[in-house]
Amino acid sequence: MRQSLSRLGPTALAIPGILAALALGGCKNGDGGAATHGKDSPTPTSSAAPGTPAPTTSPTAPAPSGSAAGTRLTVTVRASQTSAPKSWTLTCDPVGGSLPAAEQACTVLAAAAAKGEDPFAPTPKDQMCTQIYGGPQTATVTGTWNGKKIDATFNRRNGCEIKRWGNLASLFGATPPER
Repeated sequence: MRQSLSRLGPTALAIPGILAALALGGCKNGDGGAATHGKDSPTPTSSAAPGTPAPTTSPTAPAPSGSAAGTRLTVTVRASQTSAPKSWTLTCDPVGGSLPAAEQACTVLAAAAAKGEDPFAPTPKDQMCTQIYGGPQTATVTGTWNGKKIDATFNRRNGCEIKRWGNLASLFGATPPER
């Protein structure tokens, strides 16, 4: 082995370094900065499958208001492609609608608004996601949140989508079991 490496010279040492640089160079978030994947770091995700248009949500987060005023949403969830859809409505300030966990969902949405986050934002196209399948569940959310038009879809096809689903699990009724 030593003779083989000596025949290649500096190339034998450069190749692993180049491969490492290329691998790390792909770890970017939507802003072009390094992606962080810590427990508390936001990981926006896209619900659009490759080759399909992304959900129509604004790329800008709403102004932090600390409340979910102006929230009127319709949530439709399917346990699988062949199952019948279940639909709920949600209003916040005052809390209302047919969603079983309406108060909890409004609290989650108000917390996101207070942080200046958009829980309905799609994943940047260059976001790296773990390829873990979380289940066949899908959901659509339409209406307004903090006065902003929402038309978003959710699924559990990869790690980014599973996290995105988990962040808004109170909107989707019973949370599917973790795998």
